[in-house]
Amino acid sequence: MVKTRSASVPALRRAVLYCAAPVALALVAGCSGGGHSGPRAGGAGVGDPVFPSLGNRGYQVEHYGLELDYEPEGNDLDGTAVITARATEKLSSFTLDFRGMKVTDAKVGGRPAKTSREGDKLTVVPGEPVGKGATFRTEIVYEGKPGPMRDPDGAKEGWIETDHGAVALGEPQGSMTWFPGNHHPSDKASYDVTVSVPDGFTAVANGELKGREQVEDEDGDAWTVFTWHSGEPMASYLATVAVGDFGTVETDAAGVPAYIAYAPKHEDAARHMKELLPKAMTWARERFGPYPFTSFGGIVDDNPYIRYALETQTKPYFPEPESDKIIVHELAHQWFGNSVTPRTWRDMWLNEGFAQYTEWMWEAQQQKGRSEQQIFDDYYDGRDPESKDPEGNDIWAFPPASPTAGTISERPVYGRGAMVLHKVREAVGDPVFFDILRTWARDHRHGNVGTDDFVRLCARKSGRDLGGLFDTWLFKAGKPDRR
Repeated sequence: MVKTRSASVPALRRAVLYCAAPVALALVAGCSGGGHSGPRAGGAGVGDPVFPSLGNRGYQVEHYGLELDYEPEGNDLDGTAVITARATEKLSSFTLDFRGMKVTDAKVGGRPAKTSREGDKLTVVPGEPVGKGATFRTEIVYEGKPGPMRDPDGAKEGWIETDHGAVALGEPQGSMTWFPGNHHPSDKASYDVTVSVPDGFTAVANGELKGREQVEDEDGDAWTVFTWHSGEPMASYLATVAVGDFGTVETDAAGVPAYIAYAPKHEDAARHMKELLPKAMTWARERFGPYPFTSFGGIVDDNPYIRYALETQTKPYFPEPESDKIIVHELAHQWFGNSVTPRTWRDMWLNEGFAQYTEWMWEAQQQKGRSEQQIFDDYYDGRDPESKDPEGNDIWAFPPASPTAGTISERPVYGRGAMVLHKVREAVGDPVFFDILRTWARDHRHGNVGTDDFVRLCARKSGRDLGGLFDTWLFKAGKPDRR
């Protein structure tokens, strides 16, 4: 574990973190604002209908600067999180989502702050209240052995050790296991992530690689410092860091720079992804409009401890080599879920239904397989090979717009969500349907949305009342009539 470095290295890294989001610090005690006579504590939980304890009220994060020293041997992590936020009310204190590791220091506006822990909430009390509208910077220093967590649906996420390193996967709650923050998708921010790892390891994160430097600690041990920058807003559940014995490929995906990291045994999969991405990117842009980020790529790991791929922003994570359809599914998420992000977790189908329907279109149009209608019919008739129910009835277990914490990743959200889009396409025709998709991606680029926003857009673009269609396929329980 690295506790100290030569003097020049911390100074350089701090400059990267602090200069990435310059702020005019304004910690003002007792300034006027809102309907309150004085500052109050920022609330814990934003009232999400599926995960009500997630997120925190009273501020919006603008930027995360994360500085991580990670020693895979022993799973030891030393972290510093510099959180630049804007207060939406006068704050005497505020909370952050954070699980597990020990907080060793805290500052707000460069001044010492008090902290306390209760469950997954870290309460921060600044030396002076934060004025409404003020931009303020919080620094949390922490250490420990990060670990995974289990969600109500049984999925493993968070900080997950692998046989050659570790990976951080956050959907929907896991990011709190490796850095403190406002971990709800309604609060998106830019990121700078600097990761120091022992020489021979590679650290990959979202966005673009801005620096790679070899240094020595005071004991003469060699370390490599990787600096990653994500300038576009990102929900924290999409943030990732992967550390391992990775090989890397840098390429061009139809004009978008792409960085692919791969476990040594998966060099062939990385080579195939390099060949696939230009074709897939061109195909997707023709349907969804301009790609919403400045880079792309992927991480092809050798990770037997999870069983899912994840659309981590600009760097989708694959625990093993995946099919072209899954790669395209995660590419589609860059538009639907990553750039256009649900306002609450109840609207998960706006992520997964769209990405699943992209799989259908890819199979029909690029793989010359089943048509979209044939795939729809297979889902409806219980013939879909992905179903775990011999009768295929698991897709009708609940309406796509009404998941619970335990069912948010089940087939109605994905498959029946895709069926909703197919019924819209059938009702409005291809020209209007693809205009809807492109308008959705353009008008809500880097923003947050709800299901009602999509329903209104479909009505406006088609000039039709589609309320009955959405009521039947998206909101009502049970198996609808096929017509």
